[in-house]
Amino acid sequence: MSHKAFWLALAFLVLVVASFASLDLQWGQFLSLEAARSMGRFFAEFAPPDLSPVFVSKVAVAAWETLAMSALGTLLAAVGGLLLALPKNRFLASAVLNALRSIPELVWAALLLISAGLGPFAGTMALGLHTTGVLGRLFAEAIENAPQGPAEALRAQGVGRVQVFFYATWPEVLPQLMSYTLYRWENNIRAAAVLGVVGAGGLGQLLSFHMGLFQMNKTATVLGAMVILVTLVDTFSYLWRRALKS
Repeated sequence: MSHKAFWLALAFLVLVVASFASLDLQWGQFLSLEAARSMGRFFAEFAPPDLSPVFVSKVAVAAWETLAMSALGTLLAAVGGLLLALPKNRFLASAVLNALRSIPELVWAALLLISAGLGPFAGTMALGLHTTGVLGRLFAEAIENAPQGPAEALRAQGVGRVQVFFYATWPEVLPQLMSYTLYRWENNIRAAAVLGVVGAGGLGQLLSFHMGLFQMNKTATVLGAMVILVTLVDTFSYLWRRALKS
């Protein structure tokens, strides 16, 4: 380990120890028998889940809404991130990307609900804005680190900047950009499910509604739908990213 790496590791260790020391972590209460009993009684209220056809149909519509929000939000973010990853003025573009990703999706959704009202539109735009900041940063790094050989060969022949990008850089970075986009889609599925808590539609809105009424059997059905949806998208994304690498 180099001298610099040693001091960085030591600083990180000190930060972790200081974090544990400064937080009021009540491990004794958390791991107590009474806490275990309380959690057991709470989870027992989830059984049996509400599997009535009417409610399952309602949950399926909400799941589709969550899936659509995440997919459209990720698509908008991929386009916006790519556009912000290309400008020559990296300082201005980086400032915009930093601002977009520094604001969490929930805050974006809360802000957009004021202008757009309740529903999936605010959730979709919240996902798109935050993810644009994330993907734009990743895309810019991928483009900057792309092999320069093919691009330099085209420049030596007098090919313009746009043609160099599409014929040399783009084929090199496309698999990596797709991998980043798919990974963020996985994250956005989970984020979209949470955004509904503030009224942005989808499964999260159902979850917030039924938990607020202490209808735990219906809450269990919504949670089950979330798990199934996330699992399906994660599996699809994994297989797609694996196919891109082969």
